[in-house]
Amino acid sequence: MLNNRFASFHNYHRNQAAIIVANGPSLNKTDLNLIRSYPIIGLNKIFLGFNDLGFYPRYYAAVNDLVIEQSEAEIKRLNCVKFISKRNSKVIPEDALTYHINTCFPPAKFCKDIQDGVNEGGTVTYVALQIAYYLGFKTVIIVGMDHNFAFTGNPNETHTIKEADPNHFSSAYFGYGQKWDNPDLEKSEKSYALARRVYEADGRSILDATIGGKCTIFEKVDYDEYFKKNFS
Repeated sequence: MLNNRFASFHNYHRNQAAIIVANGPSLNKTDLNLIRSYPIIGLNKIFLGFNDLGFYPRYYAAVNDLVIEQSEAEIKRLNCVKFISKRNSKVIPEDALTYHINTCFPPAKFCKDIQDGVNEGGTVTYVALQIAYYLGFKTVIIVGMDHNFAFTGNPNETHTIKEADPNHFSSAYFGYGQKWDNPDLEKSEKSYALARRVYEADGRSILDATIGGKCTIFEKVDYDEYFKKNFS
C-alpha cells in the first residue's frame, strides 16, 4: 500500500546535490562548514556530533533497531524530517516530522519509490541513497563513510563494546557497555554497487568524499578540493 505522506517529497530536490553524512571517525578530520549550504542527510547517532562538528541535517534516517532503542529521546528531539523503520513505530511514533518506512524488502533490490519502502542492504547509508533518489537529487556526495571497522566475531552478530567505540566519530557512539551489530561489509558493498548502477543508469552520480575512506565502490573525490571549489 502506498504511503501518501511521502508524495510531497518526490523529486522535491530534482537535479540538486545532497550530502550524506555517515558516522566514521574521519568526520573528526572533516571541515563540515564547507557543506552547510547543501541539503544534508544525517544517519543514526549523528546528533552526537552536532556541537563539535558544527552542522545540522535537513533529513535524518535510522533503521537499526539498537540505534533507535538507544537513541529514542535524541531522535524525538531532532528538528528535521526523519525517516524511521516502521519496525520501530512503537518507539518512535509518526508525527509532523517523522515518517515510517517499510524496510521489509528482499535483498538485491534498490527501491526507487520509498512510498512502498526501502531495502536496508546491510547499512543505513544504502537506505539514505534510496531516500535521496526519491527526493530527486542528481548528485549525492558521501562523507564520513570510512568502511573500516575493528570488531570480533562474524558479520551481523550483536556484541557489547565495553570500552571506547573505535569505529565512529564519538567514543560514546556504541561504547562503554552498549550493544551493536557487527558490520557486514560484503553485503554493504553489493548494495553500494547496485546503487551506483541505478544512479548512473538514470544520469545521476554518487561520489565518495570520505577522507581516508576504504570503500572502493564509488568514484572518489578529494573532500577539500571538491567543496572549496564548489563552496557557496
